[in-house]
Parts: sequence; C-alpha cells; structure tokens
Amino acid sequence: ETPQIPRKEPYGLSLEAGTYWWCACGRSANQPFCDGSHKGSSFRPIKVEITEPKKVYLCGCKHTRNAPFCDGTHKGL
Repeated sequence: ETPQIPRKEPYGLSLEAGTYWWCACGRSANQPFCDGSHKGSSFRPIKVEITEPKKVYLCGCKHTRNAPFCDGTHKGL
C-alpha cells in the first residue's frame, strides 16, 4: 500500500508536552494526526512523545524516511 499525500510540505507545529499519534496513511481528516481512518489498511499511526513544549515539523507527504518528522522527501514527489 502507498500512503495518500495530504500535502507536499511539512506541518510546522508548536506542541505542548504530551503524546501524539501521527497519521501514516494520509487519510485522516485531522492531519497530521491520526483519526482512525487507517482501519482496514496495513498502516498504523506513529507515536510521538514530546517531553517539553517545542516546534516540530511533522511530515505532510507521508513518505519521509524519518517518520514522523519531515526529511525533505516531499521535494522530490
């Protein structure tokens, strides 16, 4: 299976400390976070642990090799 591409740029977010679930399938209506839309596919969300408030860049194209973080792969899609 190939993930859907919701956008070809990262999601730059200021996140508070906590646990987040990054959507790996690209189907979630709550991008970049999982809403359960992967059910019935081979995709599973990826757990993101943030220990202190900080800015992160989560992959929007779902093709990063450094999931859930953007590695610039979107530039070649």
